Order: sequence, then C-alpha cells, then structure tokens
Amino acid sequence: MYQDKSFGEQLREWRQRRRMSQLDLAAAAELSTRHLSFVETGRAKPSRDMVLRLSETLELPLRSRNELLIAAGHAPTYPERPFDDAALGQAREVVQRILDAHMPFPALAVDRHWQLVAHNASVAGLMAGASPELLQPPVNVLRLSLHPEGVAPRIANLAEWKRHILDRLRHQIAESGDPQLDELFDELRSYPAPASKAPLPAGGGVPIAVPMILDSPVGRLSFLSTTTVFGTPVEVTLSELAIESFFPADAETAERLRRLVT
Repeated sequence: MYQDKSFGEQLREWRQRRRMSQLDLAAAAELSTRHLSFVETGRAKPSRDMVLRLSETLELPLRSRNELLIAAGHAPTYPERPFDDAALGQAREVVQRILDAHMPFPALAVDRHWQLVAHNASVAGLMAGASPELLQPPVNVLRLSLHPEGVAPRIANLAEWKRHILDRLRHQIAESGDPQLDELFDELRSYPAPASKAPLPAGGGVPIAVPMILDSPVGRLSFLSTTTVFGTPVEVTLSELAIESFFPADAETAERLRRLVT
C-alpha cells in the first residue's frame, strides 16, 4: 500500500498512525531524535537493523515491515506465499485440523481481506440460501454476512451485528492502513440493516459480547465468536491469517447445531 512512498514518508505515517512523536519513537527505539529526524527527511539512510528495530517498536505487520525495508533499499526479510503454496502445506493441515476439531460448530479461516481460505463442514449451514454469486470464490465472508442477498436476511439482530462488524473492520483499518479494507468498509456500510428482530436477553440482562443470532431450518441459533491467529509467524500470509470459531451461546443452539449437521 506504500509502494510509491519513500521510507521517510512511510515511517512518518506509521508513527502518526500509532500516535507517537519523533521523541517518543526515538526513545522507544533507543535512537537519537536528531538521527531519526535525518532518517525521516531522507538526509540519512537507515541500516537494515534500524529498519527492523523501528518496525518492531511500531509493532508493524510483517507486510509493512517488508515495505519499509524495500523503501530503505534493503531486501525484504519475511517471505510471502499463496496459502495454497506447497511450502505452506503443513500450516494448511494444522488450520484444517483446528477447524474440523471444532465440529459440530462452525469455524472458518480468512485472509487479511476477509476472503475465505478454509472452513469446516458446519459452515455450509451458515451460508445456506445465499446468492450463488456471493458464493463464487474468492468468498468474502463479511460481504456474505451483510449483503441483502447473503446471510443478512436470516440474521435476527442484523443492526447490532453490522455495527459490530464495522467497528471491528474500522479497527483493522487503523492498524493496517489497507486501502482495500477501506473500500470494503464503505461497501458494507452502504448495505441496509433493519431494526433488530431479536428479543432482549431474559431478565433484561446485557450480553457479555455481541452474538450473531441466526434463523435456521432447525430454529434460531445464537453464536459467540472468537478469533485465533498464529502466535509467532515469520511468513506474511500466515501472519495475516485468522481463524473465526463460532460457539453456541446457549444450550438450545448447541443441540440444534448437532441436529443440523447430522
């Protein structure tokens, strides 16, 4: 996303995105403010070690660390391969084992743009009834969930779920600065979201997290979701992979899901 910008421009944008002054970044990275200023203005060329130290201090994604290295005239450190590359075969097997172990509950894996790369058998029940066009690869799971011809008509609390998705995507954009996610955000925001059809929690309580409440052939299903990422990735694609696991929010959902997948 920063290919046409100099190292100094990229560094300055990331520093501002992280809300760090030059003084803050220099102190955290154990550099002199004067030298950091020279680097940002192009009066000094950063060494490879300095680029990596600044990247670590700013907690940049691996993709962005590579972009900074290239802009500074160095070779990228972190490899990037398509998820179906033979070199990632072991990682794919691990991901699929995690997804399958979550049965009978839905679980799926997505890339940095929320495109579906793997899923377990239970996910088919969530996507049932969606327009065939939305199910053509690559499937974007956020578009599929909020599109009027996707899963949206069956989401009983669509207004709340849409707000949750947009908040999460907004945070991801702030972290990554990815313009493709900006475009996706604008698209999703334009989709209609009618008033919630979901009842309030029994006793007037407040849910501990935003559930997805879905109408299905076996009755209403209520899910809570969690996200799993690789803890210490050294490869760009794996660092951007996320596993979304859906758990039943109540005993009725657990039982209905078991009936749905058998």
